[in-house]
Amino acid sequence: MPDFPNIILYAIPFFVLAMLLELYVTTRDKLKHIKGYEAKDAFASIAMGLGNVFLGFLSKALVLLVFFWLYNNYRLFEIPVVWWSFVLLFFADDISYYWFHRISHECRLFWASHVIHHSSQHYNLSTALRQTWSGGFYTFIFWLWLPLLGFHPAMILLQMSISLLYQFWIHTEAIDKMPKWFEAIFNTPSHHRVHHGNNPIYLDRNHAGILIIWDKLFGTFQPELETEKVTYGLVKNIKTFNPIKIAFLEWIYMFRDALSGRKSLKNRLLYLIKPPGWKHDGTGKISDDLREEWLTKNNKV
Repeated sequence: MPDFPNIILYAIPFFVLAMLLELYVTTRDKLKHIKGYEAKDAFASIAMGLGNVFLGFLSKALVLLVFFWLYNNYRLFEIPVVWWSFVLLFFADDISYYWFHRISHECRLFWASHVIHHSSQHYNLSTALRQTWSGGFYTFIFWLWLPLLGFHPAMILLQMSISLLYQFWIHTEAIDKMPKWFEAIFNTPSHHRVHHGNNPIYLDRNHAGILIIWDKLFGTFQPELETEKVTYGLVKNIKTFNPIKIAFLEWIYMFRDALSGRKSLKNRLLYLIKPPGWKHDGTGKISDDLREEWLTKNNKV
């Protein structure tokens, strides 16, 4: 068992210092294009982050158990813990994250846990801490192929943590654009601002973890437009700072839609599988519908 540290716990002081620095810079410079911090919103995000860390001790135990079971009994290869295997794992983990993230926007069952991260109408480093309390117990299925391939479970969890750490710094409006070569390859604050936008043109775009190349390869890339300032939050905002409500409201809404009223069993199941906004009677609108309407209205088609 490789002895890798829990780098997320070690990074907590860095998170705090970085948020204080961002708060200082945005307050001192009074940047008009930056919404900045709101105390209730920031504390709600921090509470969600602390809850995620606490529940992470339970969910990571489950993940390790499943990963080790697959690794010990069904792995196809014996991949050693050496430098080149970490290079391979970097790309394998990153494409796993892309598909996890993309499906989390396209399937309501996964959206129910991921929506927490999009529920803030602000965009700053505290938003990065607004993490799910439920997703850790089932979203790891997107990484199951890695222990089957032969990557050691401890390596996988370490790389997942590295990816999460990388994504902290991109949750800010204080950084405009990175150099063009960096923007072309990596996920950046500009790319990720788009991902958090509720503007129709920005919905369900830029699902990258570290590398933005997956979005460009699979057709989900959208640059930040100078003519379309990003507005943050959900298509229908929940308007609460209560961590319990933030964590579980979408679960309640999803099961209410699936179980209430007169519907076929097929339609009840589809409320768990179809994208957010879908309705069995055709009255709902998903992100693709809203984007098409925006493109038509703005003469972009």
